[in-house]
Amino acid sequence: MTAPIRIAALLSGGGRTLMNLVDRIDDARLPARIDTVVSSRADAAGVERARARGFKVHVAEDGDVSDLLDPDRHDLVCLCGWLRHLHIEPWMQGRVMNIHPSLLPAFGGRGMYGERVHSAVLEAGVPSSGCTVHFVDEQYDHGPVILQRACAVEPFDTAESLAARVFSIECDVYPEAITLFAQDRLRLVGDRVQVAPPPHQGEPHEA
Repeated sequence: MTAPIRIAALLSGGGRTLMNLVDRIDDARLPARIDTVVSSRADAAGVERARARGFKVHVAEDGDVSDLLDPDRHDLVCLCGWLRHLHIEPWMQGRVMNIHPSLLPAFGGRGMYGERVHSAVLEAGVPSSGCTVHFVDEQYDHGPVILQRACAVEPFDTAESLAARVFSIECDVYPEAITLFAQDRLRLVGDRVQVAPPPHQGEPHEA
């Protein structure tokens, strides 16, 4: 049985991603516990959602979370719709994850979030979209990819319908990536992530 890891969750919006993680933890489907919740906006809907689930929420409107994150208290930092630039201190390398609603490097970067991403996908006319979980570096939506999952873009999709389809995938992929981290199966090799198999089941493979 995998021991639960301690997570700091950072959000800026509605908090759906955080609530999905909380639900998975409560259902014993994610070996983790949320120790710290931080919002970059005091009026974000996710603040009230988190408080309603019993979490104390810290507000860091300037995006400075250096006093709230601690390598001795947090095994992993999960960005859950965090829209501020995050400075990656040395201890945070390979310990900060983000999920983005596209197949990076496509449709990522500063200002690309929420329905902006899905509108851009539809305008580009590409046949598929999806989501990406990656380790975070100093650039927006950049860093070694852990997992990606694709879905079709349907002929009559709107930004809203595509967003719903992608989010349904995100709800599985983010917990899957966090579980791999908790199982100590993610290996950073240069700018790539190798996923180690369960014990006694072969060689690592690249994400």
